[in-house]
Amino acid sequence: MKLVRSYLEWARGERQFSPWALLVPLACVSQSFARSRNFAFDHGLVASYEPPIPVISVGNITLGGTNKTPFVEMLSRHFYNMGVRVGIVSRGYGGRTSEPVVIKGTSSEREIVGDEPLLLASRLPHVPVAVSRDRLKDVEALQKHNVELIVADDAFQHRRLGRDVDIVLVDACCPFGNGRLVPAGILREPPKAIQRAHIVVITKADQVSEDELRSLRQKLLQYIPADRLFTSRLELRCWSLWDGSWQDMEDFTVKSLPVVAFSAIGSPESFRRTLDQAGLRVLREQRFKDHHRFDLRDMERLAALKEELGARYLVCTEKDVYNLPKEPLISPLLVPIISTVIDEEDRFWSIVAEKLRPRLVVASNGYGEDAMGALLAQKVKKRFPCAYVTSFPIVGKGEQYENAGISVDSVPSESPSGGVIKYHISDLLKDLKSGLVRHIFSQLKAWKKLRGEVRTPLCVGDVYLLLHTLWGQGQLPVLVATAKTVYLSGHWRLERFLLKHRCRRVWTRDSETAKELVRSHADAVFAGNPIMDLTCDNNSGYFQWPKEKGARVLLLPGSRQRAYDDMKMLLDAVEILNKKTSCVFVAVIAPSLDIEQLVAAAPGWRLADDGRGIVKNGLRVLFYLGPLVSVATDAHILIGLGGTANQVCAGLGVPVVSIREKGKLVQKKLLGDSEILVSPDPQVLADTAFVILSDSELRQSMGEEGKKRLGGPGALDNVVEYVAREYGWDLRCRVYQKISRIINQGDDIHGSYSTNS
Repeated sequence: MKLVRSYLEWARGERQFSPWALLVPLACVSQSFARSRNFAFDHGLVASYEPPIPVISVGNITLGGTNKTPFVEMLSRHFYNMGVRVGIVSRGYGGRTSEPVVIKGTSSEREIVGDEPLLLASRLPHVPVAVSRDRLKDVEALQKHNVELIVADDAFQHRRLGRDVDIVLVDACCPFGNGRLVPAGILREPPKAIQRAHIVVITKADQVSEDELRSLRQKLLQYIPADRLFTSRLELRCWSLWDGSWQDMEDFTVKSLPVVAFSAIGSPESFRRTLDQAGLRVLREQRFKDHHRFDLRDMERLAALKEELGARYLVCTEKDVYNLPKEPLISPLLVPIISTVIDEEDRFWSIVAEKLRPRLVVASNGYGEDAMGALLAQKVKKRFPCAYVTSFPIVGKGEQYENAGISVDSVPSESPSGGVIKYHISDLLKDLKSGLVRHIFSQLKAWKKLRGEVRTPLCVGDVYLLLHTLWGQGQLPVLVATAKTVYLSGHWRLERFLLKHRCRRVWTRDSETAKELVRSHADAVFAGNPIMDLTCDNNSGYFQWPKEKGARVLLLPGSRQRAYDDMKMLLDAVEILNKKTSCVFVAVIAPSLDIEQLVAAAPGWRLADDGRGIVKNGLRVLFYLGPLVSVATDAHILIGLGGTANQVCAGLGVPVVSIREKGKLVQKKLLGDSEILVSPDPQVLADTAFVILSDSELRQSMGEEGKKRLGGPGALDNVVEYVAREYGWDLRCRVYQKISRIINQGDDIHGSYSTNS
């Protein structure tokens, strides 16, 4: 015991010099390990999973008692009194169970589940407590008990388990010990780790001076904003006697009562202060290591010491009761029943409720992907109306999200090629020159602000976007895979590995690609082509083509910077085609393009007087700024330089003419005979379009091929229903609405405290 006491005095900073200083090099190893581990979780190198039930984690960054158990009880009791079906998960230190054991009341043995779960279960008999070494399995076990909310005891370092609210407790009496990590101190990880917390609570604030409390506040404010910092204190509710069952001691006077105290808790000093503040006369105090299991000899020695000193009672903590031997006690034990009281309680619960509000993010990388992402975000917002839905486009400015009423979290990123993955080395060099690397780091920095704040990210794009999202915020995303398909050589082995191990689910654009990924043991499904979902949700009405006779020719200059250079080629082709046959031309202009710059890129053309298009020598090209689907439905042909937009038109049965280049050759494998590629020459473009318009059978066969190749819609609706069910987003919304309503009404949620309530 002297050796243990000596070590604890050094680790807690109570002694400056000690032979235990030889452990300092090992603390450096611990610090390196803690930083490496946190880095791995922060960037998705080690997986973190969002559970299907909202989780509030209560933990600390030190060994020893910060009063986590009373705090967990306080939270659970409050939620129970709100009408929320709450459950608790616990590691169960001192227990032997490896598989989850769910207890209610005192329905288990200390040897199996440990002392703290038994204490929580006895204080909260209607709350199920799941105990095992694997908290994710504990969550699964509590699902069977229809739990709506989970409080995770001592889970701050258990980062595999995702959480909605992260609460860290800091002991005012011994906040960081000697400032070193174990084994040379009491820190589990560096104090900077507190930055991960949503809420920090200084416990036992009433047991230190105002100057000490002020100093601790200032130190913590280096890591968190002031509105996330709270204080709490322990309140002595009543006294009870334990002799194998509880006996409440009403109107029991303890002032000057002679006692012998003993405890086996992480912070025995706090227990002693409670006794002193209550006015007991402590004749002797015996301290045992945390979670110590008392045997009969321990109790006989304590009873003998009580008799020797003339004490009236042996006094211990409520937690110690669950570490007592099974044999009958020689004399009853006096036990203080304490609870946690949070200061600024209304503000505390308001922040807890706000953090329980689901924050959902849709990420995308490309103009076409932004269109699908914006549609997905709208569906998510409609399905979960109380959630805060945002977007994270990593290319462009996110105009399509803003037009859909979805806020943008990312940093605007413009590049000459309009993307990240390149088909030409020249495009890559141009992008690097324009600041591609700076853009990437800016986006990753923006992701960092969302780390720990958002639920499972919904990605629309390719594996690069998946990695970008994973590295930026750490949590495993899901992916609507719009780029790769078996018809375009399929996924590389590395991509299949990443989709298996670092993606929770993949929605593919065709069934064969899903089968390919399933063979690689990835969780992949086909529920419709996400590109074709764009054809189903047109909220802007039907586009009325001009009544002039002639072929309806749709023009797509694309959405990237090169569209300004390509516009002249398209308009030259328009002039040639119009001489061959009567046509009506409509150009769909992406929000990312500037109309004045487009007009300037077309010599001889000017903006029409009504501002709705451009004219030259009596020839008119209408500009349309709305959704592609509404104008493409009745088009006869598309002369398009887009990517996703070309595919949408093909899927609608519109024949496509485009130019032969590397990116379009890749896309040609997907579109097959629904698209014809020609050299980038206005004359060839016009001639090819004229051939298709003149041959009704060719036009019909190209249209049918496009519909067959692209398939039907449905993927995005399937994504929404899946996350609602499997990731508990429906449940999260219900819990948030219930809790926020009660808090806003100011209802009493405290309930009563006793040893058997």
